[in-house]
Amino acid sequence: MLAPEPFFEPRGTPFSEFHRIKALVEDGHHVDLVTYPVGRDVDLPRLRIIRTWRPPFVRAVPIGPSLIKLVLDALLTLTILRVALFARTRYDAIHSHEEMGVIGVWLARRLGIPHLYDMHSSLPQQLGNFKYSRSSLLRWVFERAEHYMVGGSQVVITICQDLQDTVHEMGVGDRAVLIENVMGGDVDPTPGPGREALRAVWGLTATQPVVLYTGTFEQYQGLDLLLEASVRLKAAVPDVAVLVVGGAPEQVADLAARALAAGAPLVLTGQRPPTDVPHFVDACDVLVSPRISGTNTPLKIYSYLRSGRPIVATNLRTHTQVLTPDASVLVEPTPEALAAGLAHVLGDRAAAARIADAARGLADARYSRQSYLQRTRRAYAMLLASRQAPPPPVPLTGTAASRGQEPR
Repeated sequence: MLAPEPFFEPRGTPFSEFHRIKALVEDGHHVDLVTYPVGRDVDLPRLRIIRTWRPPFVRAVPIGPSLIKLVLDALLTLTILRVALFARTRYDAIHSHEEMGVIGVWLARRLGIPHLYDMHSSLPQQLGNFKYSRSSLLRWVFERAEHYMVGGSQVVITICQDLQDTVHEMGVGDRAVLIENVMGGDVDPTPGPGREALRAVWGLTATQPVVLYTGTFEQYQGLDLLLEASVRLKAAVPDVAVLVVGGAPEQVADLAARALAAGAPLVLTGQRPPTDVPHFVDACDVLVSPRISGTNTPLKIYSYLRSGRPIVATNLRTHTQVLTPDASVLVEPTPEALAAGLAHVLGDRAAAARIADAARGLADARYSRQSYLQRTRRAYAMLLASRQAPPPPVPLTGTAASRGQEPR
């Protein structure tokens, strides 16, 4: 398995990779994960983590395209070639995430084994989401790379309906398996301090209404929208607190300064261990996802559905391909609409309970762990059954870049 991410860190794609590996080793597969030198090891049976050399100046890896990732990808490629071509292990298949699919497809053909591409986002769209570059040449390179990875793989896993539609449009839908990240940021449960004790740690009373945001502070996540909405929400619910979990230290400092200047009722915790997140969920009254762009479903949405708390989210495809109007409050991505949606569920306990119950029912019916495991087995049955088949042709037309996927 080829993973161009810091594994493990508590953010989107590493969470997805962790749960993918966990499902595979539970089914008896042995996984050699070749990944970045950044991140902490995890203890799973039949998993071996092989890390590339760490450059002396690299301590963290930003989300999205960057020069640091370019350097690490070059080093990762060398490590992959060393492991696959010169080690004694004989592999049955190659499973690539994100941009390492380019190396994965080429290497699988050289070794005569099948390749699975784990498609977490549309790579060309990352350039726009992160405002990394407006170069038409670079976009063309990303588009060609994506066609090569999707078209050259025996199986493609997509993590949301929008990506599944994209793969169908590229002409390889018969090889695509939709596996939503239904475990999201789930971790093994650990004892917590309890609702009131955790609230007290962050200066919150036992009875005041609390809205919770968890996640990164990237632009597409909508933290600016949440900040403006919280000011309006405070006018309607004077004792409300908006608890914000996540963010790098410099991002937290910037948002805290702006919240203070605006009089926004934000309480910022900074990054917390993944094991703490369920305890923050237990301590809140409503969960919010204020994303303003993109079409990939946030991983946290699936665990939010099972939380017993009502969800308020922006009425965009990033949410609506999973959330339904009865299982959430869907609002337009404006400060006024978001504040009104939050005020509604905070002020109407009966409605909040109905929404939370419907969300739990939706999770049980469509987004269970059993469904995740069954689809993973199906993808690998397809992959291993393809070992005797010739490599698929790589299509030369179509594009996945017209959509709005954001990276994880």
